[in-house]
Amino acid sequence: MVSLKQVETMIQTKLPDAHVVIRDLTGGGDHLEAIVVSSEFAGKTKVIQHQMVYDAVASAMADESIHALALKTYTPEAWQKAGQPA
Repeated sequence: MVSLKQVETMIQTKLPDAHVVIRDLTGGGDHLEAIVVSSEFAGKTKVIQHQMVYDAVASAMADESIHALALKTYTPEAWQKAGQPA
């Protein structure tokens, strides 16, 4: 099993400027939600943004440490427009 901190680190390794929040949705540690805010997402579709995050956690998904990952991705500007702190 992979820890929430390990998932956060995996994402930040691929997206160094990312603000990442990881939540365990079921208490079992394998159904997670990730909120990722990164300037790397600028000009990219949601599909591409999600692919970037999935690429970052591919090894944990391949060995089924993560069974499901719900994603919410934002550019810093979109995050602020959503009323979230900078």
